[in-house]
Amino acid sequence: MRPFRYERATDVSGAIAMVAAEPNGVFLAGGTNLVDHMRLGIAHPDLLVDVRRLTSDQIVELPDGGVRIGAAVTNSDLAVNRTIRHRYPMLTEAILSGASGQLRNFATTGGNLLQRTRCPYFQDLTTPCNKREPGSGCSALGGFNRDHAVLGVSEHCVATHPSDMAVALAALDAVVHTEGPDGERTIPLRELHRLPGDTPERDTVLAHGELITAIDIPALGFATNSHYRKVRDRASYAFALVSIAAALQVDDGTVRDVRVALGGVAHKPWRATKVEEALRGTPATEDNFRAAAVVELADARPLPGNAFKIPLARNVITRVLMDLAEEDR
Repeated sequence: MRPFRYERATDVSGAIAMVAAEPNGVFLAGGTNLVDHMRLGIAHPDLLVDVRRLTSDQIVELPDGGVRIGAAVTNSDLAVNRTIRHRYPMLTEAILSGASGQLRNFATTGGNLLQRTRCPYFQDLTTPCNKREPGSGCSALGGFNRDHAVLGVSEHCVATHPSDMAVALAALDAVVHTEGPDGERTIPLRELHRLPGDTPERDTVLAHGELITAIDIPALGFATNSHYRKVRDRASYAFALVSIAAALQVDDGTVRDVRVALGGVAHKPWRATKVEEALRGTPATEDNFRAAAVVELADARPLPGNAFKIPLARNVITRVLMDLAEEDR
């Protein structure tokens, strides 16, 4: 492991100033992803600034009926919170489907959003990877690509985003609060992560030294009728082949409102807006759910090893929406 400096700031502004002044400085919270990458030689920061105790570890209700989640709230605490379990069950289900109990106890909400891909080529220093070393090539294009993206891909990267929690938050229209060298800002979560384009090394729109401080989930009454379903190779500690976070409101057999986001299919949590647009105001039937899924996946660009994700995603979307329609009657 390369040598690095470790600092523990006393406040958020001090932490931001430290990282902003060091071109190769990073924030450290739970460290469940960053420390792994340092051990593998993928990440080699010169400075770690500990922010674990600087941002809030509380979940509070907002005046408008929404919820604010401090960036330091652990995944375990977020998943078992009574308000979250009741109002946003898809979020609880998403968190509990990821990692292990030990990791959830330590991983933070802000850090979870900033996980990097688990693409095997990204984690293997002996292979070319544009995300790890821009301009070196993408080994997955001609290699093992069963787990890779089918939506929003580019010739430079086909890696998928690993977070389950982020998929649910994307479906719930969550908003991320940050503070950085240029002040505070809010970012819709669906805009936080980037598609690869020709700069796959940039995972998010955050600037250097910009720190996530909280995440807001707006009030969404029908989110009580929601689910997160994850298809994976084994029952625990596996990343999604395809996952879905969905909430559905059905009145008199008609879809009044719907939210859908997909995981395991893109470089970022994929908000399935075409599904939503196709379904609002239509009968809540299996045929309509399947047709909407077909529309969403029409632009997919599968690789030889992951073409199975197209029918899999179509079937998962259809099945989860059918389950929610039956539960909302």
